[in-house]
Amino acid sequence: MKFILGVKAGMTQVFDENGVAHPATILHVEPNVVTRVKTSEGDGYQAAIIAAGAQKEHRVNKAQVKALGGAYKFVKEFRPRAMLAESLDGVEAGATLDASVFEPGDRIMVSAISKGKGFQGGVKRHGFSGSKATHGTKHHERAPGSIGATGPARVFKGTRMAGRMGADRVTVKNLTVLQVNAADNVLLIKGAVPGRKGSLVEVRAIAA
Repeated sequence: MKFILGVKAGMTQVFDENGVAHPATILHVEPNVVTRVKTSEGDGYQAAIIAAGAQKEHRVNKAQVKALGGAYKFVKEFRPRAMLAESLDGVEAGATLDASVFEPGDRIMVSAISKGKGFQGGVKRHGFSGSKATHGTKHHERAPGSIGATGPARVFKGTRMAGRMGADRVTVKNLTVLQVNAADNVLLIKGAVPGRKGSLVEVRAIAA
């Protein structure tokens, strides 16, 4: 199984052997440590707990330091079902993972927290067209308009309106690894990845 935690560093472009430019996201991958492997017999399900990023010990809960065997900034659990895989064969506690676990051409899925946009209106949040900008319209160009439900005299649940936007967990599937720089622990992933610069990104290989 292939999985790892990385930090989004930005975007660039990569030229292939045919001279075609591909957009690429740069991921910095610090050494990941497999702190525990859960089994169906002992825990009821299969999973691997991965820790990455050195952290000052006084900033981490003492119980977590004891359980993980050290102080880490990021801790995530990877399950085979989420990776569309069968099992975690070959994954052992105490193993160290780096960018070399992936190869160019690997199909992957990534998960991260998207950029937070704060409180936004309906035009930006849901793509509403707004009102006309002519024929007497004044200070109403980006208003949401009618929300219906005149008879019930209430707003139905789920009605699209203004509200908090972004800062959600987003998963993108069927991405491709373009390049692997094991010396610098860098992964180049084709296309865009959710999150801002510095966001934690979970990378999982998709079983063929």
